[in-house]
Parts: sequence; C-alpha cells; structure tokens
Amino acid sequence: MDAAKTLCDALENAKHEHLVVVTGAGVSHASGIPTFRGTDPGAVWSKDVTELGTYRYFLSDPVGSWQWYTSRFDHVLNKQPNAAHVALAELERWQQSQGGRFTLVTQNVDPLHERAGSRALIKVHGSADRVRCIKQNCANGPPFGALDRSEVDFTAFQANPGCDTLPMCPACGSLLRAHVLWFDEYYDGHADYRWSEVVAAARGLSLVLFVGTSFAVGVTDLFVQALVQREVPALAIDPSQRSAPYRGIDMIAEKAEVLLPEVSRRLGAT
Repeated sequence: MDAAKTLCDALENAKHEHLVVVTGAGVSHASGIPTFRGTDPGAVWSKDVTELGTYRYFLSDPVGSWQWYTSRFDHVLNKQPNAAHVALAELERWQQSQGGRFTLVTQNVDPLHERAGSRALIKVHGSADRVRCIKQNCANGPPFGALDRSEVDFTAFQANPGCDTLPMCPACGSLLRAHVLWFDEYYDGHADYRWSEVVAAARGLSLVLFVGTSFAVGVTDLFVQALVQREVPALAIDPSQRSAPYRGIDMIAEKAEVLLPEVSRRLGAT
C-alpha cells in the first residue's frame, strides 16, 4: 500500500472542509523528546511516576514537583522541530489555501509545533514554556492568567532546591506551578486549554488525522466518539501500531517524520 497516496487522497477529499489533526508525544520523538506511554526506553510513564503528574503531589511536595518539571522542561525547551512538525505547518497553510479549515490539537506541552510555524494550534494540555500562579483569579492564575517561564528566575531554585527558593508569583506572592494539565485536573480548568474550541472542532470536523498518540487520554476519546457517531473518515499514523485501536480508524504504520513531508511534497504544500 502506498501510504502517502492514501493520506493524500484523504486530504484532497477534505481540502474544502474541516481537517483536524490530533498529535501526541510520538510526533516529537524524532526531536529527541521521550514519549509518555510508548515503548521507547525513555518513555516518561514507563517508570511508575504517574503520581508526580498531579496537583495533589504538587501541594504535598512542591520542591519535588518543581525539581522533576524543571529537569524535564529544560530538556524539552532545548529541542527543535523535526520534519513532521514542519510538514504539519505546511499542510495547515495548504488546507487554508484551498478554502478549508484546519485545526491542530496537540497533547504535547513542548513548543515544537509553534517553532515549526503552526498557527491554528490548540495546546490542550498546556505548555512547558509557561507557568502560572496557584491562586484563583490572580493576574497570573486561573482561569485566564499565566506568564512566560522566561519571566521567572529559576536560578536560585536550581542551585539550591528548597521551600525558600521555590518560584513565587510576582503579582501576589503565591506559589507558581507548571502550566500543564495534571491527571487530577479538568480540561476546562484554564482558558488556555481552549476546551470549548476542541469540543466545537470535534463536532464540526470532516476528517481527523491522529499522529503519534496512544489514544489514552480524554481528548482522543472525544474525537473517537465524534468520528464514530458522525461516521467521518479518520486515519492514524503510528509506526508501532498496525491494527486500529477503534473501529473506523485507518492505521498507517509509518514514521510521521518520513510520511508527512512526502505527503506535503505531493500536495505541493512545501
């Protein structure tokens, strides 16, 4: 089977309509960022650390939480987009030039889609390059507030992690936290997750393309339910999975960083 032709045909059929792309950690693996639930040796949750990804843990041990997140996010923020990120930005521009709509929903907190040029982007799990205050209605806290991580000096904390060096909100003096959706939180907990827009996209899509996702989180459940109920076409790119996890999804067992640039080239999107 010519995987590139299969995907090109699907995109051509939806070029005047609404294409939604949902990406997971697999799309960033070629940039050197470990997956979460994948089989690669560095997969984040392959070690039993799910408890670290909760607000409950943060409140009980903010020093330990920030130590884990600063070490991981420093690594993530130093990475660059790979060919899959670039091709998705090209496909966004191509789809829009054909008069269609394009929405990219990513589960990833890395900044690689933005760095590659994606604009119609929703970061439904937050972003590693932002932090926020824990105090409700603070200028830097929920439901609308956050600030760039570059505005916060982590030097003292990284040199001597402790309660006295924890990052604090410049507006109100409360604790700062990672601007990410934790396992014991909800998608509508902060405006930056743009959950209402994600729900609207699920209701109005004409084609959905999953790239590098394990289908293990709420946002993928939302889109799977939508494609089953509305019987819209769906494809998923995942080199490690050859059978569809859900009825109605056509699996493409290829590497996104190889397949998507070829699709972009064939469509004339480059």
